[in-house]
Amino acid sequence: METTTLSFQNMHTHGELFTNLLRARRESFIVQNRWDLPEADGMEFDQYDTPASRWIAVHEFGEVLAGIRLTPTTARVGMYSYMIRDAQRGLLPSIPSNLLDFEAPVEPHIWESSRVFVSRNVPAKLRMKVQHDLMTEMINAARKLGATQILGLVPAVWSRWIKRLGLDAEPAGPVLNIDGSESQVALMHLSTNLH
Repeated sequence: METTTLSFQNMHTHGELFTNLLRARRESFIVQNRWDLPEADGMEFDQYDTPASRWIAVHEFGEVLAGIRLTPTTARVGMYSYMIRDAQRGLLPSIPSNLLDFEAPVEPHIWESSRVFVSRNVPAKLRMKVQHDLMTEMINAARKLGATQILGLVPAVWSRWIKRLGLDAEPAGPVLNIDGSESQVALMHLSTNLH
């Protein structure tokens, strides 16, 4: 099993990994969760998949087992910034605007994690390892990018697995039902995570 951080600068050196990641996202979010998201050629994508973002994939033999997208909170593409902030600003009608307990930050040391998933094909006995590898790579990649905090809209059960992984995070908004899934914004503090 491998874990890779992709960017527009290096994705050409990883063959089909990026397209396989977008295919796995489609399987998780469009097929499994039945979310109404953009797709083309069997891949899920949106306006936040830009050169400012990074993508983390846990993969084995070409199959993507889990993934995350990291986007700086300073990102700007036309009228969009990052998903949580744009939802708060009312630009994303599928996500409630009251998802945060404070104004969405625009700071170089805070990055957003989004499109977090673990494939349903991952056996139960491997899920914890896959989650651990995914979170460890996310923390390492975010730190290399200068982040000290990560803001993410994640499944509301995040507090169960985040503690098992030894990570420091706190709720940053209410639990919300979004497209039939209980979700919540969490704020992770990287300075206290030593992974």
